[in-house]
Amino acid sequence: MQDVNLYIKPWMLLNIRYSGDCLDKRDRIRFTTVPNQDSPSGKENQLHSPSRDAGALFKSSDIKSASLEDLWENLSLKPTNSPHVNLSATLSPKVINEVWQEETIGRLLQLVDLSLLDSLLKQRDIVPKALQPTRQPDLIYNSSYLDRRILKAYSDAQEDEWLSAATDCVEYLPDQMVVDISRNFPEQPHRTDIVKGLLFDAIGSYYSHRAPLLNHLSDVHNGIAELLVNGNTEIALEATQLFLKLLDSPNREEFRRLLYFMAVAAHPSEFKLQKESDNRMVVKRIFSKAIVDNKNLCKGKTDLLVLFLMDHQKDVFKIPGTLHKIVSVKLMALQEGRDPNSEAGYIYCQRMDQMDYPNSTQKTTKDELLNLVKTIDEDSKLSAKEKKKLLGQFYKSHPNIFIEYFGA
Repeated sequence: MQDVNLYIKPWMLLNIRYSGDCLDKRDRIRFTTVPNQDSPSGKENQLHSPSRDAGALFKSSDIKSASLEDLWENLSLKPTNSPHVNLSATLSPKVINEVWQEETIGRLLQLVDLSLLDSLLKQRDIVPKALQPTRQPDLIYNSSYLDRRILKAYSDAQEDEWLSAATDCVEYLPDQMVVDISRNFPEQPHRTDIVKGLLFDAIGSYYSHRAPLLNHLSDVHNGIAELLVNGNTEIALEATQLFLKLLDSPNREEFRRLLYFMAVAAHPSEFKLQKESDNRMVVKRIFSKAIVDNKNLCKGKTDLLVLFLMDHQKDVFKIPGTLHKIVSVKLMALQEGRDPNSEAGYIYCQRMDQMDYPNSTQKTTKDELLNLVKTIDEDSKLSAKEKKKLLGQFYKSHPNIFIEYFGA
């Protein structure tokens, strides 16, 4: 019989019940179909579970946690039943990333009106000015490493969303700040208010001196803010999702953790950050410059953008369905050796046959010239003398259009 390895994580033990089913639904879906030992024919067990179909494709020992980007890079978009697809052909991560970036920028340009495109056309990785804590194996002998583990263990034991979100942000704090938190830790474990105060002050202090996380593509900030000002929330959300998709992975993950902590800490029912101030306003004031510090964006629009990100923190990191669809079609075309631009992508102009181009240009030019002479003739703001002068200049350059318009 084929061996099947089942990994039981510590958190799964919390789901064990003393009566009824041993495991809840979210645990059961992790088990694949197991061959029936009692069946003489060796057929699979016929018990139905949500993971039964997936069991034909994956072994339980092969299931690993992965980021969306990792899954996408290893995903084959070729239909298994197509005789025209070379199953041995694969696309390199570089090609896949280029398609993602090209289509993300294309869609963003459709949603946001940009006066300058330099920031999009010259996309560069962000190099944070602040020194980031390294994570190396020898840190296991470092006291700060132990302090981090203790804080994490304390947070897990409390089962407090606020503490959990804050502890995730502590991962980015320098070692000395973590040591200071540990040294000031209260002797009474139940004093979570003191712990939360220490964590919030440390995280706020660090991010008040850190380079802004979203200062890439600064031209886009104003475009999204304008959408919000005009009440186009849905379009602003998609534009924000595309904007964050262009952020490099390390900074994207750090921003995701910070934004989640901000959203939790800003809730009015959570730990009171300052006695005479609303939590939401305190969080916005302390962390705004850690997110966006754009001199071309007024304070009102900056505040609006930051509050929008906090309120939609559960959605801003999702990938728009439209982008998913267009990228998958392009990658499919590339795998099949077809021109990816022939049937996929965002179209900004109408395709035209080469034979029709000369006639089209002549007609378009003629129509625009007729509109121009009509505008001059009907402009009531022009004096008779100015109008006569402009029409005379037009006649010298385009006599045929002039005659056609006035019917002379």
